[in-house]
Amino acid sequence: MKGKRAVAEKKSQAQGLWDDPKKAEKVLKDLKFWTDLGDKWDALSSRVEDLLLLSEMVDEGSSELEEINAELGILEIAYQKAHVELVLDGEYDRNDAILVLSTGTGGVDAQDWTEMLLRMYLRFFEKKGWKVNVTEKTSAAEAGIKSATIEVKGVMAYGYLKSEHGVHRLVRLSPFNSKNLRQTSFALAEVLPMIDDDQVMEIEEKDLRIDTFRASGAGGQHVNTTDSAVRITHLPTNLVVTCQSERSQLQNKNQAIAVLKSRLAQKLLEEKKERVDELKGGYKEAAWGNQIRSYVFQPYTMVKDHRTNAETSQVDKVMDGELDPFIEAYLLNQK
Repeated sequence: MKGKRAVAEKKSQAQGLWDDPKKAEKVLKDLKFWTDLGDKWDALSSRVEDLLLLSEMVDEGSSELEEINAELGILEIAYQKAHVELVLDGEYDRNDAILVLSTGTGGVDAQDWTEMLLRMYLRFFEKKGWKVNVTEKTSAAEAGIKSATIEVKGVMAYGYLKSEHGVHRLVRLSPFNSKNLRQTSFALAEVLPMIDDDQVMEIEEKDLRIDTFRASGAGGQHVNTTDSAVRITHLPTNLVVTCQSERSQLQNKNQAIAVLKSRLAQKLLEEKKERVDELKGGYKEAAWGNQIRSYVFQPYTMVKDHRTNAETSQVDKVMDGELDPFIEAYLLNQK
């Protein structure tokens, strides 16, 4: 941590730093991050040392010792959260993020499950105080959604959310089955870094195929009666991005290009690291055997992450956005 802070301080003192205001702003932002994290770590360490000394001076079983142990427990949680911030030092970890949800195997139940995941993540973002913008949501005919794309803006949003990339599996008694049989269904969550201006690569117009179509779902008379929705295909990679949340075709095009750049940046980073699963996990079909996490509603309740073995029986709390234990377990397991 001290080494990263020293590097940031050296960059902030470089001659001609303000010749590029955007670069200077990023350097100062990095310096503040490492300075604040270092101060937080030092304060926690100092308080723990004080409490450990006090614990040796009070009688065993006393109320004072109970209070000390209670505060040590709180500080342990704070230490873990600070440790998570410390390991989030990847190239894009402090960027905003784009979350893409899509339906996998399981028919109507999978579409309903995809919408349940959307609600879960929106509740998680709300608890974090992050800003969100649903740029695309395609409703299914009978129930649920086929896909959704959400822009997420918050402190280290991509760093935290990258742990959510993968297939999510649901087990429950199906409300869409006349016999109420047990049903297993799947949905895929993809997490992309939102690219800053100084990280953006150029995309040539000749490499794009842009199609327009009529937006579906809520949005008012204008959205539903004009070809405002945009679908962009990047021909060299065959990546496809759709946006239909804005009122104008131009706004949707700009949103779609932003998502496309994020997908391309992720692809380049995967190739550079020579390990696809280090950032994105590679393409995984949203079906049996590929899940990163299982959510069991019946015959018992359990949410289990198969990468870290972190689990809880409080499935309702997880579906209400309490994802921090799973995210922290994953991130700390990577170092």
